[in-house]
Amino acid sequence: MTFSVAVAGASGNVGGELLRLIAEHPQLELKTVTASSMVGQKVSTLHPHVPKFADVIFQENTAEVLAGHDIVFLALPHSKSAEVAAWLSKDSLVLDCGADFRLESEADWKKFYGGEHAGTWTYGMPELLIGGNRKQRELLKNTKRIAVPGCNVTAITLGLAPALAAGLVSNTDIVSVLTVGTSGAGRGATEKLFEIEPTGSADAYQVGGIHRHTPEIEQNLSKSAGAQVQVNFTPVLASIERGILAVNTAVLKPGVDLQKIRAAFEAAYVGEQFIKISATGEFPSTADTIGDNFALVGLAVDSHANRLITVCAIDNLVKGTGGAAIQSMNIALGLPEQTGLEQISLAKKGAQ
Repeated sequence: MTFSVAVAGASGNVGGELLRLIAEHPQLELKTVTASSMVGQKVSTLHPHVPKFADVIFQENTAEVLAGHDIVFLALPHSKSAEVAAWLSKDSLVLDCGADFRLESEADWKKFYGGEHAGTWTYGMPELLIGGNRKQRELLKNTKRIAVPGCNVTAITLGLAPALAAGLVSNTDIVSVLTVGTSGAGRGATEKLFEIEPTGSADAYQVGGIHRHTPEIEQNLSKSAGAQVQVNFTPVLASIERGILAVNTAVLKPGVDLQKIRAAFEAAYVGEQFIKISATGEFPSTADTIGDNFALVGLAVDSHANRLITVCAIDNLVKGTGGAAIQSMNIALGLPEQTGLEQISLAKKGAQ
């Protein structure tokens, strides 16, 4: 069976990555792409890396243009997704790659984003531990509305949830420092940083617990822990185009060692196709993830400071966004979870 697809906001970084992944999926047929300033232009103008769709024309983002598709991906700015989603049929599977429907707390939405809270959709992180032996995957089956997680959120959540779920670390004094590629900040940020800092730069931003992903991280980890979790999160923008490297630390409970930590992570992620745990003493890099839908996790214990350290690497545009969307879409449609995600690595193809 083939499903007709529209991508709203296909001119940006996330939109371009969705097009690359859709091109590799055997059961998706791209029918429509929309944009704002690029209306009338060909996809090849912005996304030459997707030759399959080179001659597809960007159309205006309207209810009429987006109507009648089996699947609609929203790669739109925050608050715009809620507006566009209201146009769409309840029969269409809609996946929002923005933040509009991720948060369950209206108070958190107003504090970190402002404006009216649009509601909450089924959360698109299949591997998320949500209590007992349950994972978010079971809630994605047959759903018609999916909120794709934030990219920073994914790197922190997958790097810490098993330790919290097993009660091996404290729920407070959790610190995450992330090195983030420019594509996570939008096409404009990518172009600007490489123009201003051609020899490389790293800059902390949204410092002081004000980053909008903070409540989403705490929402996820609190579900895993079964109690309220508090996180201090600081992103560092680096002059690399793709990737997130999250260094997460948490205070160990008495008697917890690396062996117990590894056992908890291995038990939590056994059978997960898109999470790999590094061998003891080895840690992933962003280069290991380019173009792939994997989260790579390295584990260590700092006995001097009595802290767990986990290092999680992802490609922010794949496992952090587009790949997570496709993976969750597959589950919702009843397709094998890995469909279209097996042979997508850019590193293997020699492209960056």
